[in-house]
Amino acid sequence: MSWKKRKHRKTLRMQLFQRQEIWTLTPQGWLIAIALMTFAIAFFIAHIQPFLAVTSPIQTADTLVVEGWIPHSDLKQAFAESQRGSYRHIIVTGGPINKDFHQTGYDDFAELAAAKLQNMGLKSEKIIAVPSPDVVKDRTYESAINLRHWLEDSNLNIKSINLFTHDTHARRSWIMYNKALVPYLQVGIIASKPQHYNPQRWWESSTGVRTIINEGLAYIYAQFFF
Repeated sequence: MSWKKRKHRKTLRMQLFQRQEIWTLTPQGWLIAIALMTFAIAFFIAHIQPFLAVTSPIQTADTLVVEGWIPHSDLKQAFAESQRGSYRHIIVTGGPINKDFHQTGYDDFAELAAAKLQNMGLKSEKIIAVPSPDVVKDRTYESAINLRHWLEDSNLNIKSINLFTHDTHARRSWIMYNKALVPYLQVGIIASKPQHYNPQRWWESSTGVRTIINEGLAYIYAQFFF
């Protein structure tokens, strides 16, 4: 090999690589790091369900807003909440019902859930159905915006509400309703109690795992990318 070729290869090697010192963990450092990661994972597992299924009601709220798409078992809990609080109005929201999957005699979940609450014993004069428009995405936010417009056109003079929704969907609903309604009025939140898994040991149930993963990802979108 000629002297010029050896010099050229040496020049390329010197441009592409260099030596440097790096810091790395000692065995004791790795033990501490693993212990911290284990603690963080355990803390996440123990607290993610109550974080997503947040309940923080406003004690003075005189209006309960119920998301009409929630399961029938949740509507029973919403009815119980309507009897506990000093609510003057029960507003039910919800978008159109897909007729391919539901034959209910109602066009939207707001009217359907309102009828179910009335059948449970809620006085009809207290129930107000506020149907939401048909949208492809951000249905919760659109429901909240639609509710705000309806309240602006009404004479109810509502200052604060408690929003009742399904389990781990609560954190996301609370974010969306706050975005849409604050500072027009204050929003409290009440999450239903799960019926198909143990919230203290959600990781032992496939339903619990799917619920946490799905709502956890949806929360990240709502909080950081909406």
